[in-house]
Amino acid sequence: MRTASPLFRALALVAIAALPAVAQTAAPAREAIGNSSPTLTQVIKVGNLVFASGALPGRDADSTIQSQTTSALNAIKRSFEAAGTTIENAVKCTVFLVDGADFRGMNESYAKMWPVAPPARTTVVVKALVVPNAKLEIECMGTMPAK
Repeated sequence: MRTASPLFRALALVAIAALPAVAQTAAPAREAIGNSSPTLTQVIKVGNLVFASGALPGRDADSTIQSQTTSALNAIKRSFEAAGTTIENAVKCTVFLVDGADFRGMNESYAKMWPVAPPARTTVVVKALVVPNAKLEIECMGTMPAK
């Protein structure tokens, strides 16, 4: 596998940085517990890249990690759709878990969203989240569909 030269990578970063960022909003995606801050942009498009802010479980979620994972991923899905893409175009997600013991349950629900070829993922155990009853927060990056 050939890798891009350092100069090519630097030029690509400059080209992406020069593209205008376009914020998207969709009220349904921000129905999460305590997640209605006016300072939060839920999704930004830069060129063909899409960056969804961290999604917390919504009011539809119960206290199980499976339900909270599904709820947060559905919020990401709605954010991606508001930006004009789909969850199938997610390329990288980060999951912030409050309890490492919830990893298996989170994985069960995560695998239902992407049963084949899920996006790259990092999972981090954190001390706390801004919403006391939330067990996780998920952020994802994706691409716009090919035209």
